[in-house]
Amino acid sequence: MLAEERYKKIVALVNERGSIRVSELSQIFGVTEETIRRDLGKLEGEGKLTRSHGGAVSVESNQSEIPYATREVINVEEKKTIALEAISHIQEEERVFLDASTTAWYVASSLPNMPLTVLTNSMKVALELSEKDKIHVICLGGSLTTISLSFVGPLAESALDQYFIDKAFISSKGIDVKRGLSDNNELQARLRHKVIELSDKVYYMADYSKFGTRALTKISDVTSIDSIITDTFTEEAIVQGLRDSGVKVIIAT
Repeated sequence: MLAEERYKKIVALVNERGSIRVSELSQIFGVTEETIRRDLGKLEGEGKLTRSHGGAVSVESNQSEIPYATREVINVEEKKTIALEAISHIQEEERVFLDASTTAWYVASSLPNMPLTVLTNSMKVALELSEKDKIHVICLGGSLTTISLSFVGPLAESALDQYFIDKAFISSKGIDVKRGLSDNNELQARLRHKVIELSDKVYYMADYSKFGTRALTKISDVTSIDSIITDTFTEEAIVQGLRDSGVKVIIAT
């Protein structure tokens, strides 16, 4: 395969999936990972994709909030593994916040039917928990965003003031050790920022593709969260950098 043909197929794959690993591209095209890294550097310079640690993410998906149906099929296995690890940190009778991320939805779908109060701004999470009669679900009001099927805005933010949250499980578009957590949607970022402020303990759930990504709106510094739950594909250097910043990193397996 000629290099130019490989470039086109790499861009197509990244746009189709939203993100992809260097190791996977290496296997698909039968070239070394170093070759793929050079390809990604060239394509990033041309504005056709954005490199992340260990792979690349779509420029198209960086421009606005990604539709829920698209996010549902990106890095599914990693998100499910992270969700199961998150559940292991939830105890009976706790008050838990789950945001509108697809990883939070995976948490909701696998969460045992146990005495628990769950606050959420996600229609998908609320619907998933509706058949678990031991879980008391409180859904925040506000303005509905049809892209993410969630409620945001001043009403959603003010509703949070009425509650005490033991543990929050959130995600976002990206996380950078120096620049912090960020999201493309300003209203989602504002809501998550408030959740972080109001929660006794915050778990940030992020698969490998989130690291090194800087979206439009900053949510908070990494030091404002207690723990990060990620997968085994996240580079060790990133994990160590976070730990050096005082953040606990949990590798889900």
